[in-house]
Amino acid sequence: MVSAWLLWSDRVDEVWLVPTYDHPFAKELKPFTARVSLVEALAKTVGPKVSVCQVEKDLPQPSYSLQTLRHLQNLHKSHSFHLVVGADVLLDVGDWHRWDLIVEEFDPIIVGRVGYDSVDGSPQFPQISSSKIREMLASGEDVSHLVDKSSLKSVVGLYGSLG
Repeated sequence: MVSAWLLWSDRVDEVWLVPTYDHPFAKELKPFTARVSLVEALAKTVGPKVSVCQVEKDLPQPSYSLQTLRHLQNLHKSHSFHLVVGADVLLDVGDWHRWDLIVEEFDPIIVGRVGYDSVDGSPQFPQISSSKIREMLASGEDVSHLVDKSSLKSVVGLYGSLG
């Protein structure tokens, strides 16, 4: 939803989805290639201006958002990059590596999330996350209304059953 809104509202010309290779906060992750496949399927449902960038697999680990953004900017000098995050993330930016420089160099786009302060110029997106979907799968709940049809089978195969 966020990718489509970014394009529809002309906030960006393209959306590059960048799966993390090794999470800086030591979250347990499924294999990178499996997660990339899920994100690629999702990108196809939004359209040709949404793509998947696997750059983090080639960067020193853990790869912090600032490092990834700077690397992309150096590779693609004619582009202007922004980090897109939900308003829920703002509660944790004190734990991020150099959030101040991300703000200074990459002008983040903050999108609204239900349950958090509203963001000027952004709709309130549902408070649904990959973590919530994994929790729902683990408890046997149906997530078919939250996951695009082309990815549902893969998500269930990777994270659990529909019950």
